[in-house]
Amino acid sequence: MMAIFWRSLLSICKKDTQVWLRHPSTVLVTFLPAIALLLLTALGSAAVGHSPVALVLQDQGAAGQKIDKIFHDADIFQIYDVDEQQAQALMHNVDIAAIIVIPGDFTQRVQAHQNAPIDVTVNNLNLDFTNDVRRSVPDIITQFYATQGPDSPIKVTLREHDLRTRDVELFQYTVLPAIIFLLSISGLVTGSLATAREWEAQTIKELLLSPVAHAAIIGGKVLSSVLITFIMGTLVLLACTLLGWVQPEGPFWLSALLTILLVSLLSSGLGIAVGTLVRRVQPVGPVSINVGMYLFFLAGGVGVLAFEPIILQQIADFIPLTYGRHALEMAVFYSSADQFGRDILMLTISSIIAVVLGILAMRKGVFQ
Repeated sequence: MMAIFWRSLLSICKKDTQVWLRHPSTVLVTFLPAIALLLLTALGSAAVGHSPVALVLQDQGAAGQKIDKIFHDADIFQIYDVDEQQAQALMHNVDIAAIIVIPGDFTQRVQAHQNAPIDVTVNNLNLDFTNDVRRSVPDIITQFYATQGPDSPIKVTLREHDLRTRDVELFQYTVLPAIIFLLSISGLVTGSLATAREWEAQTIKELLLSPVAHAAIIGGKVLSSVLITFIMGTLVLLACTLLGWVQPEGPFWLSALLTILLVSLLSSGLGIAVGTLVRRVQPVGPVSINVGMYLFFLAGGVGVLAFEPIILQQIADFIPLTYGRHALEMAVFYSSADQFGRDILMLTISSIIAVVLGILAMRKGVFQ
């Protein structure tokens, strides 16, 4: 009996996987939203990560050379080393966010312990760029005084204590949410299309009324969707690792893969339910993508959930993808098992509920 069950389950899984492979448009629909999100965040990160500025060094003295080096070593700005006339041209063409001028008497003023202003002209067309300049230039000046040691007239210094052992750049931080987005879209689209095709072709009732166990039929469809989604998510994680965007280490690879598996199961179960409710191939793709997008952005999207409005944080507590994202970030970025048990428990419960909803939807639909 069990042999028949597993043979039926694997046959349905194989059939649905082959159908998926024969429809490249399904693969495209699955990947496009996640790629678009990743491209958008990459462009945004490049735009705000290193604001372009013109650095005009008019002082060739020791202090001028020192602060010029600090500006370059800080890796905060995209720096154009130009003269004042070229800097004005760049500003006129809106190619830079600011002009920073180290005046010709800078070293002389520093050595005489006089005020030594650095002139900053900011193109404040965008508050984000403006605040980058406003925060960063004083920080560089602070670093300049810190290099003077006991001779510095400023005795207040900064002692930084990092909570994490690894710094994560803005673009890197968006990679894992993009993978979660891919998993949710892939499971929903793959599961819903496989189910909707059966309803549209009127073959679902034949399947459910056949002597094969309902659990084998639905299990085969869920298994196909989970395998496709899990493999896609794993390959994307591997690609991101090879590109140096993420760096999972040691046993935390297992934590990451388990999280990807559970998110795949969750989205696939929801996909079966959506496919049963819609029952038509043409509209089921857009519906699935919209469901995935709402779940993703309600779970915090690409932002830092802890810094989002309280109302969104409260809503995110009830969105399973929140726990998938947290588990993946802890494992991949920080090599940490912080709240891993809670995350896996919530994902497991949510996945079981999603699969049960898919089963109930299909059983109810066949008798309507």
